[in-house]
Parts: sequence; C-alpha cells; structure tokens
Amino acid sequence: MVWKPDVTVAALIEREGRFLVVEERIGRRIVINQPAGHVEDGETLEAAVRRETLEETAWHFTPSALLGLYLWRSPRGHSTLRIAFVGTVDRFEAQRRLDPPVLRTHWLTRAELAERGERLRTPLVLRCIDDYLAGQRLPLASLASMQSEPPGSIQ
Repeated sequence: MVWKPDVTVAALIEREGRFLVVEERIGRRIVINQPAGHVEDGETLEAAVRRETLEETAWHFTPSALLGLYLWRSPRGHSTLRIAFVGTVDRFEAQRRLDPPVLRTHWLTRAELAERGERLRTPLVLRCIDDYLAGQRLPLASLASMQSEPPGSIQ
C-alpha cells in the first residue's frame, strides 16, 4: 500500500498579538485556518506559501523562517504534511477576490482562536501558534528544492 499524504504549506502571520486567519467553507462546515493550501507541481515551498497567502487573504506574504513540519492524521485516516512558515505581510490588494472556499479573513488573538476550538479546521491551527509563541524558528536555508537532471546530462 502506498501512503500519500497531502503536502500543504501554511503561513503564520502575527501583528500586535493577533494572527491572520481565514474563515472558509469546507463541505458543510465553516472553519478557521491559517492561510494554507496545497503545493502545486513544480512549485517551491516558499512560492507555494506566498501564492496561497495572496489567494486566500489578498495580502503579500514574505516568509522569514520555517516554523516546522507537522504530520496530522484526521479521525477518518486522511494524512496531511504541513510545512508552516513564519513571516510578514506588507501589501494588501483590497480589490482582490478571495479564492473559494475562503469567505473572509480575521485578525484574532490566540485566546479568541482557542474559544473557537470546535471551528478550527484542524488541531494544527493552535499547535502552530503555540510553537510560534514558544519562539520556535528554523532558518529558511533548511529547505531545499531540487529537480532531477535528465539522464545522461552533464553537470
């Protein structure tokens, strides 16, 4: 049996004790999550998190550190490998439409998010915030994106 987790990226953005999150419709539920999404074929992890953040929040994201790697198995047995980044946003495109299924964005404190516990998309939402608040950071240089060279190519 081949195990294939979804590979996703997430952005952790904090301003004055508040974290940028998205409210999105997943199936029949409305949930809260960090800006996050799947890595597309041929895309670097950093490019994916920049793109997903822009698409879901209309903010331009600049990653400054790797927060961590998180493997989560849902109660239904689905697995997700989340690569979470810390960074800042610096430009907002007010006229940009947010990608479905995002309904709106919010800046919420950790306490406000904890109060919405049953509405969090996964336990990773608070885990990432807690790791961030604990000072966990890894250098972006910890990541590498490599492509295979065609057979017979000279390097």
